[in-house]
Amino acid sequence: MELLKNLEWRYATKKFDTTKKVSNEHLSKLKKAIQLSVSSYGLQLYKVLIVEDPKIRKQLLPVSWNQSQIIDASHLFVFCYHKNPTPEMIDIFIKQTADERQLDLERLNGYGDFIKQKIEEKSQEEKTSWLKSQTYLALGNLLNACAELKIDACPMEGFEAESYNEILNLNEEGLCAAVIAPIGYRHKEDNTQALPKVRKPIEKLFSVI
Repeated sequence: MELLKNLEWRYATKKFDTTKKVSNEHLSKLKKAIQLSVSSYGLQLYKVLIVEDPKIRKQLLPVSWNQSQIIDASHLFVFCYHKNPTPEMIDIFIKQTADERQLDLERLNGYGDFIKQKIEEKSQEEKTSWLKSQTYLALGNLLNACAELKIDACPMEGFEAESYNEILNLNEEGLCAAVIAPIGYRHKEDNTQALPKVRKPIEKLFSVI
């Protein structure tokens, strides 16, 4: 199974080779993998920023615990969720669904109302947790796609979200940074690449009932 080989190959890269850049062709494939990610109701209530500008990444460095991957990687992916999804966002999704599946919009209006109701029923804390979790589904697709293309990545939660929101002007769009992932190519001096993976034994991880 090629996927398992890819997962064995990948690791959370601590040191990137600054001389190597991810090609536009591979970037397009990574974007497609993220676009095809599953999400609750299919809504994809998030946006992904790909930060290339070295000046912006230098600004992000101190609010990312000074982790060198932020500036050394080829690209920095920032997954951001919509803090307060609006009914209009649901309407756009329902309209797109009707158009792409060649359905009468009226047939889907009830489903749209159902989604709006379910979101409205959540407390703000529940809503934030739910919205943030959607970005991790997309992150998983990015990591798997990177591994298939032999591109290294490092998923990271060690950053100040509010500072990211300010530097990247996310507040203006009603967005909040949830998780980030620098991608690129491992440096030959990154000692962590040779370390064995440490994971729970399968018999400890799973129960069959």
